[in-house]
Amino acid sequence: MSKQRLLVDLFSGCGGLSHGFEQAGFDCIVGVDIDAPALKTFAHNHPHATPMKLDLSESVSIDAIVDEVNGREVEVIVAGPPCQGFSLTGTRNENDKRNKLFYSVFQLAERIKPKYIVIENVPGIANLYEGRARAAILDEFKRLGYSSSEKLMYAPDYGVPQIRKRMFFVGVLGSKEFSFPQASHKPENYVTCEEAIGDLPTLEHDLGSDVVDYPMDAKSDYQKLMRKNAKSLYNHVGTKHTDLVVSVIRQVPEGGNHKDLPPGVGDSRKFNEAWTRYHSQKPSKTIDTGHRNHFHYKWDRVPSARENARLQSFPDCFQFVGPKTQQYKQIGNAVPPLLGFALGNQIIKMDRNDV
Repeated sequence: MSKQRLLVDLFSGCGGLSHGFEQAGFDCIVGVDIDAPALKTFAHNHPHATPMKLDLSESVSIDAIVDEVNGREVEVIVAGPPCQGFSLTGTRNENDKRNKLFYSVFQLAERIKPKYIVIENVPGIANLYEGRARAAILDEFKRLGYSSSEKLMYAPDYGVPQIRKRMFFVGVLGSKEFSFPQASHKPENYVTCEEAIGDLPTLEHDLGSDVVDYPMDAKSDYQKLMRKNAKSLYNHVGTKHTDLVVSVIRQVPEGGNHKDLPPGVGDSRKFNEAWTRYHSQKPSKTIDTGHRNHFHYKWDRVPSARENARLQSFPDCFQFVGPKTQQYKQIGNAVPPLLGFALGNQIIKMDRNDV
């Protein structure tokens, strides 16, 4: 029997990154977040892990996690510190205490000494504040005796049907450097919106309910992958739009946005992502937290929470807890599980000296 590969997930949100690692063969034993609704979803989908609602800016929180780990050998800490401070949106206040939260990752690492540390953040972290945020992370790796590698990962390269870029830093205890996984997909075979969600109920005449049956067999390899271990479909509930909103959506061509609308139509929203309709033969735009700016490639409505989850690469067996607004927020804030799977798989290969 092979040894358990134990994982701690800091700033876990609903658990997208750790779920991907679990699909690769890890066991998450602790998930930490300050957001209670997201932690409920984490707990529902990680029944073997301890959910801990903690403020990681406080040192007593680190003590509590160490107590919960209780001497067990943790192989990996994964962490997605809040990116509001580092993000290209927002105020970019360098003194925002959220920008310092990544130090808690290293405070815990100093105590439990995992072999690997994986930190995920927005692409903007590399250059923001003249690179000081990035430099601080790399300095912490060095201080604790970890080699460090970094890469901007493009989600479609790893089978995620969504245009999304995330920055990853991986530290390895000792001198061996982490080599990031090679892309599994090329632009000509990126997973498309239709391949991702084309098998789901249309919700055209019915808003659906929180648990429904599949209306058809899976039509693509991706749909088969997403349906693994799922008997029913959860979180696929439609949104009732006003007649005016539906009339505007109807005028947006597939793959188009507000720039394709006639003069005077849809004037309430004119920013870059406004009135964007997905293209059936391309990955989706970056999933947001439910601002209702994106629409189904075929039907005149916003995607359901489950459709967004599919586009984020959450399998159908992963259920989101709470009201619909919370589901959208949790999905939009998550790391695509398939990115976690690619990284977790690479770590296992490194341990076997396969890379």
